[in-house]
Amino acid sequence: MSNTMTTTQEKHNPENNQMSTVEQVGEQTFQTTFSPRFDIWEGDNELILYGDLPGVEPESLEIHFENRQLTIRGKVHRRGEGVNYLYSEYSVGDFQRSFMIGEAIDSEGISAELSSGVLTLHLPKSEAAKPRRIEVRVS
Repeated sequence: MSNTMTTTQEKHNPENNQMSTVEQVGEQTFQTTFSPRFDIWEGDNELILYGDLPGVEPESLEIHFENRQLTIRGKVHRRGEGVNYLYSEYSVGDFQRSFMIGEAIDSEGISAELSSGVLTLHLPKSEAAKPRRIEVRVS
């Protein structure tokens, strides 16, 4: 039997002046060091999410869709380990972003691609959620 209870607690990290979240899921603990930015676009047939993920490798991404919640988790490694940076603004470490999706989504048709540091997620709407034209009959 697994524990599906999720708790979060925010902590301030003075080293990089960012908030981090400690999340306990069952026996595993995740520390989220930043939350990537996303744009969301809605068309008639799908929702498209564009996420800024510079430095993220596709194999470090986990994307889940369950009970209308889309969750994106991953890790960004520091570029040039051992290099003395004069200044650094890129976020590194674990990240997570979750969205509650209000539309009925065809979960089997969800697709994701990562190109030039931008994650693009296609969430096709189910047939019932797509707009349709109602024909007016003459009587």
